[in-house]
Amino acid sequence: MIICPACKEEIDDDSQYCDQCGQALLFCNQCGRVGIGRRCTYCGGLMVAKGVAVEQPSAPSFGPFGTTGKGISQAPGGASMPVLTLANDSLNIRMVAMNGAIIGRRKGPYTRFFENQAYVSGVHAQLKYNPGTGWCIADKHSSNGTKLNQHILQPDVEMTLNNGDILTLANISLQVIIR
Repeated sequence: MIICPACKEEIDDDSQYCDQCGQALLFCNQCGRVGIGRRCTYCGGLMVAKGVAVEQPSAPSFGPFGTTGKGISQAPGGASMPVLTLANDSLNIRMVAMNGAIIGRRKGPYTRFFENQAYVSGVHAQLKYNPGTGWCIADKHSSNGTKLNQHILQPDVEMTLNNGDILTLANISLQVIIR
């Protein structure tokens, strides 16, 4: 059994997501410990999803927003997975997407961005990567809704995200950046 780093519940060793909170589980590629974030807090190794190969660039590349850190992640089935970033520079929000991650005020790896945003639900939306369609977002029955380019999303219906789209969670607008 392992302990979910987000909700501290005990879950099966072979889990890729927490059964209780939906958190995507990341494992250190060096020591194998479960954690949240890009680097392991024990040994400094890269945190990756089970079965995901990550190739780090030899030197960081620089884009219009600074270091892009363009690693190549493998999606389920071995396809190359583009990096999705959701950003709102005026609110100091810059989130790099994790496949299956919950976005919310109380659950998921992005709570630090939304914990003081009263209109964002505790479990607001979920990000997923589908090899056939790319990155998608699904509203998770949020109180104040999710919009994609000003179109209200129906709960549990996955909508494809495209570079330049505007995703709105309640009253928070985020620009979609896919590289």
